[in-house]
Amino acid sequence: MTLPLIAILRGVTPDEVCAVAHCLLDAGITQIEVPLNSPDPLESIARLARQMGDAALIGAGTVLSTDEVAAVADAGGRRVVSPNCDTAVIRATKVRDMQSWPGVFTPTEAFAALQAGADGLKLFPGSMAGPSGLSAMRAILPAGTRVYAVGGAGPDNFQTWIDASADGFGLGSALFKPGMSVQEVAQNARAIVAAYRDAAP
Repeated sequence: MTLPLIAILRGVTPDEVCAVAHCLLDAGITQIEVPLNSPDPLESIARLARQMGDAALIGAGTVLSTDEVAAVADAGGRRVVSPNCDTAVIRATKVRDMQSWPGVFTPTEAFAALQAGADGLKLFPGSMAGPSGLSAMRAILPAGTRVYAVGGAGPDNFQTWIDASADGFGLGSALFKPGMSVQEVAQNARAIVAAYRDAAP
């Protein structure tokens, strides 16, 4: 079973990205996102896609324009994640046959994203909406809508978020920060996976 955990490798460099990704896969995390405000992110995405595209779902984060969508697709990415709800970005992503996970914070944004073809929703910042915000929004979302909590969701509160109906999580600094060794990332990944499995039904 694919764990509903997305590793957000903000600040990762192309020279370290594959070693970091391998330790994530070893821990059971098979969804990897390289934010476009990282150093040379398209090269990192291309290396990941070449080396482990069959074993992991590789994507880009902080995607803000249709031009960036095209660049991610050309690099071999298969998922586009944004901090905001831009229906043009969502539609361009689907035209390129990639997964679209836009950031939403309100019901209005959520429904606009779904109408534009989003595969799932990124509740962001999760720390501002809180689990109670997700619970309230869930009451009006279409059945089957997948919502990942990002920002403020992690091993310390997985249970609370799952109880509030979160389907999964995007994990950034709790998992990876620039300057961390591969061993540190591996340790973080194992701890996060263990915490998720303890909390998940």
